[in-house]
Amino acid sequence: MDTVHTDYLVIGSGLAGLNFALFAAEQSDVVLVTKREPTDCATAWAQGGIASVTATDDTFAEHVEDTLTAGAGLCKENIARLCVEAGPRVIERLDQLGVEFDRSETEADGGGYDLGREGGHSKRRILHAADFTGREIERALLHRVQKTPRIQLMAQSMGVDLITSQKLGLPGPNRCLGAYVLDRKTGRVRLIVAKATLLATGGVGKVYLYTSNPDVATGDGIAMAYRAGAKVANMEFIQFHPTCLYHPQAKSFLISEALRGEGGILQTKAGVAFMPKYHALKDLAPRDIVARAIDSEIKAAGADCVYLDMTHHTREFLEQRFPNIFARCTLYGIDMSKEGIPVVPAEHYVCGGVLSDEDGRTNIDGLYVAGETACTGLHGANRLASNSLLEAAVFSERAAKHAKGYIASARNEPKVPAWEERGVVDSDEMVIVSHNWDEIRSTMWNYVGIVRTTKRLQRAKARLDLVKDEIREYYWNFKVTSDLLELRNIADVGDLIIRSALMRKESRGLHYTRDFPDAVPSECHDTVLSRE
Repeated sequence: MDTVHTDYLVIGSGLAGLNFALFAAEQSDVVLVTKREPTDCATAWAQGGIASVTATDDTFAEHVEDTLTAGAGLCKENIARLCVEAGPRVIERLDQLGVEFDRSETEADGGGYDLGREGGHSKRRILHAADFTGREIERALLHRVQKTPRIQLMAQSMGVDLITSQKLGLPGPNRCLGAYVLDRKTGRVRLIVAKATLLATGGVGKVYLYTSNPDVATGDGIAMAYRAGAKVANMEFIQFHPTCLYHPQAKSFLISEALRGEGGILQTKAGVAFMPKYHALKDLAPRDIVARAIDSEIKAAGADCVYLDMTHHTREFLEQRFPNIFARCTLYGIDMSKEGIPVVPAEHYVCGGVLSDEDGRTNIDGLYVAGETACTGLHGANRLASNSLLEAAVFSERAAKHAKGYIASARNEPKVPAWEERGVVDSDEMVIVSHNWDEIRSTMWNYVGIVRTTKRLQRAKARLDLVKDEIREYYWNFKVTSDLLELRNIADVGDLIIRSALMRKESRGLHYTRDFPDAVPSECHDTVLSRE
């Protein structure tokens, strides 16, 4: 069927999308669209864990304070407090859904959990399942989704564009009526009409040449929302994870911050620990500081990487606590019990996204966002480690509960037109797609990376403006494919990042520019872009 009617449309199958769908399906029908298979998402790649106050020596106030400190003045304190205080209830729900967190063999840790510590946290509060926490959460939630009759799962399907009342020339406030969705198996574009739509497509990692993200992370939800008229905020704050495995075959495999939580020390090739000269917290400093420190050390020495030393632990401990990382290092001939792990920074997380309130609402009625796609105000200018899974769980639940009230009062809309492809043909020049894909990612890495300048940003914008013109012409003349749609989305998202970065005349959190190296109090506000 090329037309589907449903109460809820969910685009994205990570924690945020699955959690929203489970709540929504308690009363209504849900169509859940995922670009590839459901487990192809950032949640399934998350290693470290989920932050929550469960220990008796920890408090909500301390978790909030750590979040605000990492966020460098841009966190919304009310959002941080709301999210942190919901943490224990989120953990209880995940337990009930079958998530198996590691337990402590002693009674010292609150709730019986084995708690880790990561950069920027003043206490041990990271719940984990070995070093593949996200995969365990994804497993449990997906199992429940697949057993829920009211949820129709559409794999190998990709959002093309949102359908809004404004685009259709309908009166009243702009509202989302669903989306056009490409069936990647057949090449046909389906019309999915929905009373409420959630975007939970994850991050933007593939906009950059090097990333810890899965291949699906092409900023689809942010790009679609922006094109539909949604406000997008703080896109300049791109978190580069300090430690990804440096190996030609590793494809930027993430080396979790939890290793540094267990005493891992960053060193030069000569074995010199360098973080003490950059921050009082040394190797447990916030990610933006650690990433810039590594970048500085690599460039100063003309080196390819730095090294994370874990040799103070026994082989048995490392294999048990970090089985996934230990196995991957072993695969590439690295014995982390005897030698340092070669690491470099890579794009990891976007702290900005589609601007939303405490209930996941955007400025378009009926359109909700959650997870990395959203900008709730929790992360500010720099995300505190392991707050992302917590945020995804908290705000997807709140969005689902608000959406129930919204669809109960939603108006009956006129018939929505099906997708039309008039005069377009199959592409015979896919080289244009592949070339522009490579050019965008290289440009973003070279000019819009960890350290920026105004001149670099202006050069990047000039290049992307030309590429976007080519893509626009190509898009309207050829049949849509997933490759073309992803290219269009990374171009739009790259443009948003560059424009946001040019607007911020200071350095704050993850945005560091040599032209404005200091934080400026008058610049301590969100960077908001919208398509008029």
